[in-house]
Amino acid sequence: MRPVPAVMVLAVLLAGCADVEGLQSEGDLGTVHAPKSLWKDIRPDPPAPDQKPGTAAVVPGLPEVAGLDMRGVDPLSVVRADITSAAEQDGGSGRLVDPRAAGRLALCTQAVDGGPDCPVRPAVLHDLTGNGREELITALDVDGRISELRVYTVQDDGNIARILSRRAVLEGVEVAAEHLAVREPTTNPAYVAVSDYVWDPKAGIMNLSQLTLDDCPGLTQNPPSEDGSRCAR
Repeated sequence: MRPVPAVMVLAVLLAGCADVEGLQSEGDLGTVHAPKSLWKDIRPDPPAPDQKPGTAAVVPGLPEVAGLDMRGVDPLSVVRADITSAAEQDGGSGRLVDPRAAGRLALCTQAVDGGPDCPVRPAVLHDLTGNGREELITALDVDGRISELRVYTVQDDGNIARILSRRAVLEGVEVAAEHLAVREPTTNPAYVAVSDYVWDPKAGIMNLSQLTLDDCPGLTQNPPSEDGSRCAR
């Protein structure tokens, strides 16, 4: 009997191991196709002349801020002036603000906090621009789900300007240095969408810098839904 070379024995042993524990055939995975563009001949209309994306909007009807300090400003007055102006500009179309927002603001009284039925969230002051002056962060809850998030700054001339406007389901809002993150539910109960806004000194606004997906936290204060998820949907 002719001796079998050691290299052949090793090859057979390795082949046997690979067959049992190594790479397995997944069969025909199909052909990889390039993305196909849909409706290539249809494009959205350009923005209207009164729409200036990427620019700050001075809130009309407010006095100049003495000392450029937001701490002396009444947050409710700022929100009222901004929502009223936006509703007039979009003619109730909802392009700039939810049409129900003005009616919701009517629930606020002249009390410092707006009263128990006021849908405007407590104002938060935080320096988002990095210039040592605090910005005003607040939100108006339109209903039990939709909110109008707003961020305002005091410009060098003393005018109050809106530097972020966002209609969203606010599962969470976080601030850190010159960043503001908005967490929103997705159609997948395992994930939340996180929009990260950062101060853009050239544009003078909070600009979107990153979109990510994050694992949905277990919201123990919410009863689980039919699918067992505790994330807002």
